[in-house]
Amino acid sequence: MERDPSLDALLGLDGQVFVIDANTGHWVRFVVRRVPETAAKPHGLDYSLTLHGADGERLVGFDNAHQVRSGTGPGGRAGGAFDHKHRLRTIRPYDYRDAATLLEDFWSEVDRVLREQGVIR
Repeated sequence: MERDPSLDALLGLDGQVFVIDANTGHWVRFVVRRVPETAAKPHGLDYSLTLHGADGERLVGFDNAHQVRSGTGPGGRAGGAFDHKHRLRTIRPYDYRDAATLLEDFWSEVDRVLREQGVIR
């Protein structure tokens, strides 16, 4: 597997918390650690990138803490990898490609939710 040049930047965010808007109290948190490569975490990362509202509620999250079902209802089944995204109250599988794409996808979703909530224009 080729070295992901953006991996160092992602790993450097581990433990960081940033206030997105002091007036509304929105903030983001990054937890990113190297772990042994497994079938569930083939990229060798344990990660959680989250956007929270002032009350602490998670509004957006990209993580690989647990498996998610693909599909809904009785036909939905658990997938192999644990990568997924939370958006408000929904959970969907996420196709992890590399660290740069993860960061881009996360910030795009944060921007979309903040626009929907009128926090930014």
